[in-house]
Amino acid sequence: MNRRIRGVNRLGLALVGLVLTVLGGLALARGLGAYSQDWAAARTPIVDANVRDFFAHTSPWIWWAVAAAGIVVALLGLRWLLAQARRDARRPVRLESGPAGVTEVSADGMAHALAADVESSPVVLSAQPRLAGAEARLNLVADEAAPMEELTRHLSTTVLPHLADALDRDRVPALARVSLEPSSAPHRVVR
Repeated sequence: MNRRIRGVNRLGLALVGLVLTVLGGLALARGLGAYSQDWAAARTPIVDANVRDFFAHTSPWIWWAVAAAGIVVALLGLRWLLAQARRDARRPVRLESGPAGVTEVSADGMAHALAADVESSPVVLSAQPRLAGAEARLNLVADEAAPMEELTRHLSTTVLPHLADALDRDRVPALARVSLEPSSAPHRVVR
């Protein structure tokens, strides 16, 4: 679901950017006199007598349509801004629900524990995990000189089994994004 939302978000931003780029290019070309002088002269105003006459002679419904379009655009922009500010990691992770009650764990607390577990490997320079429901997302920075087998072994044999035990699940879906950087420690040895 989050991938679909991100895809729609990226597509919407790309379309808005493309439209604004085209409109800006057309306005720049008009200002530089790229069009023929009888079609769009560079020194004539964009809102000329034809545009003013259209709005003056059109019934009042045009202003209601403009107002409605402005409100829709403002609400869509507000919804987009609120979606950007939302963090899934703050929601508690529900471990168990039954007649005796509900067991929930702080997602931030679990993320900090997960970060400590991931950073216990000498290969990992830093980790920023996030839990979305029962799914783990890891942004890792690893030592570029270290073998990747060490990182995958640490994640698959230590980190994810610990997380699955903590969440009382058989398995935990996880996505790891790894960036490689040189280690700041000059004597770091990975075997």
